[in-house]
Amino acid sequence: MQSTKGKLSSSKFKAVFDEHYQWLCDYIFKLSGDFDLTEDIVQEVFIDIWNKRGRVTIHSYRSYLFKACHNRFLEYLRKNKKKMIRTSLDNIKLETLYELQKEEGGFNNERIEKLSRAIEMLPPKCKEAFKLSKFENLKYQEIADIMGISKKTVEIHISKALSRLRSIASTF
Repeated sequence: MQSTKGKLSSSKFKAVFDEHYQWLCDYIFKLSGDFDLTEDIVQEVFIDIWNKRGRVTIHSYRSYLFKACHNRFLEYLRKNKKKMIRTSLDNIKLETLYELQKEEGGFNNERIEKLSRAIEMLPPKCKEAFKLSKFENLKYQEIADIMGISKKTVEIHISKALSRLRSIASTF
């Protein structure tokens, strides 16, 4: 949908909502993995649009909504950084460890356990960046935003983690 002139009518708002709500939820859910958070973020963005109707001209609803939802999610991460890191990073996803093991050439619980211990022995910032990247599937820039460091520093932490894990993995 393109630019709106004047007030956003309720029928126009409903059409925008119907057209964009589901794909926005799909996008935010991919980032968060949390249905409740996803719905909260997307609904808050639509509430903001409704409350700003008549005061703001939106040229591309798709772009505006995407950016607004993305920014709202980043804002949530910044506000809840420590809580989220504590809860989600301390729970290693075994599926991801299995994937790493497949790449290394085979499954066995002992290897997974050793790899899990090796990850836990990484320096704290290195471990945090690695887990956010590999277990939460976040991009380097998203990790940088969460950790409050530069994207380049994230790259260095993850590179260091992979190097240490490869050397440990070669021993089993």
